[in-house]
Amino acid sequence: ARRSLASPVVSGVLCPCGSPHGSPAEGGGGGAGGAGGSASAGSCGRSLCEASEQDRRLRALFQKLDVNRDGALCIHDLAVGLGRLGLHRSELDLRKIVKAGDKDLDGQLDFEEFVHYLQDHEKKLRLVFKSLDKKNDGRIDAQEIVQSLRDLGVKISEQQAEKILKSMDKNGTMTIDWNEWRDYHLLHPVENIPEIILYWKHSTIFDVGENLTVPDEFTVEERQTGMWWRHLVAGGGAGAVSRTCTAPLDRLKVLMQVHASRSNNMCIIGGFTQMIREGGPRSLWRGNGINVLKIAPESAIKFMAYEQIKRFIGTDQEMLRIHERLLAGSLAGAIAQSSIYPMEVLKTRMALRKTGQYSGMLDCAKNILAKEGMAAFYKGYIPNMLGIIPYAGIDLAVYETLKNTWLQRYAVNSADPGVFVLLACGTISSTCGQLASYPLALVRTRMQAQASVEGAPEVTMRGLFKHILKTEGAFGLYRGLAPNFMKVIPAVSISYVVYENLKMTLGVDSR
Repeated sequence: ARRSLASPVVSGVLCPCGSPHGSPAEGGGGGAGGAGGSASAGSCGRSLCEASEQDRRLRALFQKLDVNRDGALCIHDLAVGLGRLGLHRSELDLRKIVKAGDKDLDGQLDFEEFVHYLQDHEKKLRLVFKSLDKKNDGRIDAQEIVQSLRDLGVKISEQQAEKILKSMDKNGTMTIDWNEWRDYHLLHPVENIPEIILYWKHSTIFDVGENLTVPDEFTVEERQTGMWWRHLVAGGGAGAVSRTCTAPLDRLKVLMQVHASRSNNMCIIGGFTQMIREGGPRSLWRGNGINVLKIAPESAIKFMAYEQIKRFIGTDQEMLRIHERLLAGSLAGAIAQSSIYPMEVLKTRMALRKTGQYSGMLDCAKNILAKEGMAAFYKGYIPNMLGIIPYAGIDLAVYETLKNTWLQRYAVNSADPGVFVLLACGTISSTCGQLASYPLALVRTRMQAQASVEGAPEVTMRGLFKHILKTEGAFGLYRGLAPNFMKVIPAVSISYVVYENLKMTLGVDSR
C-alpha cells in the first residue's frame, strides 16, 4: 500500500476510529471541531467524537507540533512538527497558517488559536470540496477536477488531473472522498475560494451614490471570458437607475449640507416643499444628469487602475489579502476621483442652482470657468481624497467581517448567501462607511458650493471644520445625514434588482 501523505496522527484528530464524520453530500459537520463542534458516533459504534475526546486529540496533535514545548506554535515548530508527521510545507505556507490564526498578533498560535484556525479552515475546505464535487456523490474524480479548473480558466489534461488525484488518494480508487480531501489539506492554507468571489460581489452590485468602495475581485474565468466587463456594465446601469430613483433625497442632502444651520433648521418635509415651490417637481432631480454621467468614466478608470496596482502588489492570478485590497482600492479610487472630480463640482453646483440660473451642464461649466477659473473645479479636492480611506476601509472591513461570519456559521453546501443576506451586508457596510467619512463629505460639499453662496468668504478645509464646530457644534458636521441614510436601503435594493436583470440580459451566468 502506498504511504499516505497525511499522517495517521493528523487523520486521528478528526475521528480516532478512522470513520468519516459524514461526507458533505450527507451534510455532516465533520472535521476539526465541525460546524459548531457537535458530537458524532464513529463506525466502531461508540461515541468517540464527544467534545472532551476531540479536545484530547487536538491537544495531542498540538503537543506533537509544539517542538520547543513553550505552549505556542511558531513557524519553526510547524516546520519541524509537520515534517515529522510527513507533511512538508513551504515557509510561505507556514507563515500563512500562523497569520490566519494569530488573533493576538504575537507571531505564534496558542492552543485556542490553533483550534479556531482548524475549525475555520475546515469550513473553507468543505466549500471547495462541494464546488469540485459536480456530481454531488461525495467523491471527486479526474473529470471533475478537469472541469472545475476549466471553469476557473485553467486548462489541464486528464493525465495531469490524475496526477493531482494520486497525491491525495489513500486507497488507490482514483477518487477522493471528503476524508482524504480534508486530511491532505487540513494544515495547508486555502486562498480565497472562487465560488465566494462569484457570489459575494459588493461594489459592482450596490450603488449608494458614492463610488468610493474597493473594486470587486473577478475570477480568472470571468477575466478570460470577458464576463468582467458585462458585470461592470450591469453595475453601471444599476447605478444609473438607483441614483435616478433616489435623486430627490440626494439633492435634499446637498441643500441641507450647504444651507442648514442652527438659525436655518431645514427638515425633510420642509426641504422637499421648498424645492417644489421654487422649481416644481422636476427640480427634485437637479444634478442627477451629471451624477449618472460620471458613473461610466469613474468605474472604468477605477477598474483599470486597480488591475494595474494589483500587479505591483501581487499578481493578477492571485487574490489579494484584505489590507492589500484596501491599499490597491484606495489608490485606484484616488486616481478615478482625481480624473472625474470636475464632474463632482458640477453635480453640486447643478443641485444647488436656482430656476433659470443655468441652461444646462455645459452652461454651468462655462460660467464657473469664466468667473472663477480652472481652480474652482477642484474645490474640496483634499477632503474628498481624505474621505476615501475611512469610507473604503470601514466599508470593506465591515462587509468582509459580515461575509466571513456568515460563511463560518451558515455556509454548508454553497457560498451563495441568498438575496437578503447580501442586501443586509451591503446596506450595513455602506452605512458604516458613510457614517465614518460624512464630516469630510460635508466639508467637501460646502467648499464646492462656496461661490454659489453670495458673499461667502474663501475658506480652507481646516478653517471650515473649525467654523462649523464653533458655530454649530459636532452635530453641524452631520447636517443632511437623515436623507442620506434614508436613501441607502432603496438605493441598495434597486441597484441589486436592476443589476440581476441586466446581468441576465447581457448573458452573465448566475451559478
